[in-house]
Amino acid sequence: MYFTLFVTVLMTAAFLVVAAYAIAKLIGPRSYNPAKGEPYECGIPTHGTSWLPMHVGYYLFAILFLMFDVETVFLYPWAVVVKTIGPWALATIGFFMLVLVFGLAYAWRKGALEWK
Repeated sequence: MYFTLFVTVLMTAAFLVVAAYAIAKLIGPRSYNPAKGEPYECGIPTHGTSWLPMHVGYYLFAILFLMFDVETVFLYPWAVVVKTIGPWALATIGFFMLVLVFGLAYAWRKGALEWK
């Protein structure tokens, strides 16, 4: 029973993807312009190559943001069931928050939160 449902869902998903792609190709606007292939830089024509290295600080900051953002999402299910679990829930979330604070302190000490 579940196998049939699984196959049906996969076939439906594949059909919807192919249908959306086909409809976009059929009714989508077509204009071929060489300027479309160029990298966009606020309307200013590019000078030289656009493949410039980014500062690693941007990536570090983004990874830290995602890490703390995702960990914050884990707090919601905990808040929903905290009354049913009792004091054990408080202890586990306390440990979880302690790990978060240590992670933030480590990133702060390493200078990952400073723009240089």
